[in-house]
Amino acid sequence: MEKYTFPVVLENDEYGYFAMCPALQGCYSQGDTYEEALENIKDAIRLHLEDILESGEAIRKMNSFSLVALEVTARAMPKDFMKWCGYGIYTGKKPL
Repeated sequence: MEKYTFPVVLENDEYGYFAMCPALQGCYSQGDTYEEALENIKDAIRLHLEDILESGEAIRKMNSFSLVALEVTARAMPKDFMKWCGYGIYTGKKPL
């Protein structure tokens, strides 16, 4: 058995903790506590890796990764702007 190291992101909200492994697309889990979410994502990663190995694919090892916090400013477009562009209000679809 080979050991792998992957980055894991844990987020806390009003429902508990959400965990994801960005290196493995679609690999995520949750838990009521930080510790439970960590154990659950560990199981999810193991199952994800076993599935990759069973399909004959190679598992890419990560040598390094970084976590960056970015500050982003966004502003809402006025509703009239979307109408002016030819899009239906609230639908986001162009009229026929």
